[in-house]
Amino acid sequence: MTAARPGRTLLFTGKGGVGKTTVAAATALRCAEAGARTVVISTDPAHSLADSLEGDLGTRPTPVVDGLWGQQLDARERMEDAWGDLRGWLVDVFEWSGVDGVEAEELALLPGLEEVFGLVDIKAYAESGDWDVIVVDCAPTAETIRLLSLPDVLRWYMERVFPTSRRLHRAVAPVLSRVTSLPVAGDRVFGSAERFYAQLDGVKEVLADTARTSVRLVVNPERMVIAEARRTATYLSLFGYGVDAVVANRLLPDDVSDPWFDRWKKLHAEHLVAIEEGFAPLPVLRATLAEEEVVGLDRLRDLAGVVYGDRDPADRLHEGEPLRLEDDGDGPALVLDLPFAEHDDLELGRHGDELLVAVGPYRRALVLPASLQRRPVAGARLDGGRLRVRFGPEPVAAGRG
Repeated sequence: MTAARPGRTLLFTGKGGVGKTTVAAATALRCAEAGARTVVISTDPAHSLADSLEGDLGTRPTPVVDGLWGQQLDARERMEDAWGDLRGWLVDVFEWSGVDGVEAEELALLPGLEEVFGLVDIKAYAESGDWDVIVVDCAPTAETIRLLSLPDVLRWYMERVFPTSRRLHRAVAPVLSRVTSLPVAGDRVFGSAERFYAQLDGVKEVLADTARTSVRLVVNPERMVIAEARRTATYLSLFGYGVDAVVANRLLPDDVSDPWFDRWKKLHAEHLVAIEEGFAPLPVLRATLAEEEVVGLDRLRDLAGVVYGDRDPADRLHEGEPLRLEDDGDGPALVLDLPFAEHDDLELGRHGDELLVAVGPYRRALVLPASLQRRPVAGARLDGGRLRVRFGPEPVAAGRG
């Protein structure tokens, strides 16, 4: 196995309890021992990365072994640097409404903030050139989807709502200050929000670049886990993130011969077939259920050997683009991979230069490339997990032709 190429980011996610932290830690160790400068980051508020590595990890990269560093984020420590003025205003608002000072401080620590700081660090590390591989132990899938959709949501807000909100504030703040004691956000608060967004600007370009970043789904051979992984794969593609592998973890070993396990072995075999057929053409990496808890470098090293075999974990394991522009002779079409999506879950719309796509509870505003912005939508079809939106010819300008 050769040392990893610079600039690779690997995101591991899955339903809580499937072993994603263990697989992420094993992957990072394997990359480091191949000669790659590797950092593994936990953005999961329920940190277990340090336990997996059997070491003490700080809130900044902490050496684990040669070539490997680990980090567990602390939202409280990072809050002041990222958005101190905004937090201070929130505390004032909560205290004005009668919330005790300590409780106000707690409420100002918004849910999901820790994962947001993870985005900032991932972007900074990816652009620094200090790391060959960045491995991210993400929160369970629902939180991961919210995290990875954040750059799109914030971009939409900062481009459309934020400028209007700031102008409106300047107009009404003097009036509000005379009629109520409610703390009114000032320019420092708006500036703090702007600086916070600036830190996140460019995150999407890093994480949605499939040549640099891959998402890996960790699953167990269980019906509910597989169903959640299918939904996750759909939502990740919706937001433009590339999944390059599925790790089927905790499979019963073939040498388990006790008749009590016969039913379990049959179920595992059926679920494994469902995983391989459902997620094709993605490679499905396998790991059997270990005899004991996978904790510590030796056991992580063994797990990495089982999962990857002769593969380089930092390689791009599947060459696929979730969003692409094609022309099949009937005109240009925007093709979006939406594996497992159903017609009933899908909604489409057009607003100016944006194509609005909603799948289930998630919605994305896709900014159309310049070549499509003047073309009307001529039709759309969802077939085999692919949404193809076809565009008609540009309208002829008045007075021409």
